[in-house]
Amino acid sequence: MVEDKYLAIAILVGGKSTRFGTDKAVIELVGKPLIVHQIDILSCFDKDVYLVAHSEEQIFRYKKQIQFPEVVKFLTDDKEILENTNIFRPMLGVYSALKELSKLGFHKVFLLSCDMPLIKPKVIELIIDEGENYDAAIPRWKSGYLEPFFAMYTIEKALAQAKKIVESQNWGIYNLINKSWNINYVSVEGKIRPMDKNLVSLMNINGPIDLVKFAKFYAKSKEEDFSC
Repeated sequence: MVEDKYLAIAILVGGKSTRFGTDKAVIELVGKPLIVHQIDILSCFDKDVYLVAHSEEQIFRYKKQIQFPEVVKFLTDDKEILENTNIFRPMLGVYSALKELSKLGFHKVFLLSCDMPLIKPKVIELIIDEGENYDAAIPRWKSGYLEPFFAMYTIEKALAQAKKIVESQNWGIYNLINKSWNINYVSVEGKIRPMDKNLVSLMNINGPIDLVKFAKFYAKSKEEDFSC
């Protein structure tokens, strides 16, 4: 396992959720905001957790609604190299997080989207371990589909790639992945499913109807292992 302060965890919360009409991170699932579900699980790890928001105003709203533990810190989108500052893009959050974490001296980052509330500690630990000697560790389905927002990256290389994306405004999430990197593609079916049989760690909430589905999975998950 990697050493403390070697790795930070960054959660992207700054996207513009048009389907919900409000920030996904503060939408309630079985009595608490999605982001709190994630933070409760991430408390298993002795790591700094950064929420990457669109603006200081968004952070202010969050703090009014949620009592965050001290381990949680906040970052905002860095728009210095943008002409249009009213951009809501996950990749802008990625760039902003990587830029700041690089300044703070971190070497690796576990990158996570805020709309995945049923993450399992053992799965996160697997990705972190799988990425220790690589430029990135990214879950890959048998179909070839990747999970770039539930993955571990070496900050220096990912930052250079993310900066190119922001400068070109070619926002596709797969553009973060440089094929010249030494990448460990972690098999979803072969390595993740054995410790997460329903693969709830990789499920996203994309619209209101998903809340009903997730509530059912949450009830079932009580029978599964979410312990540290």
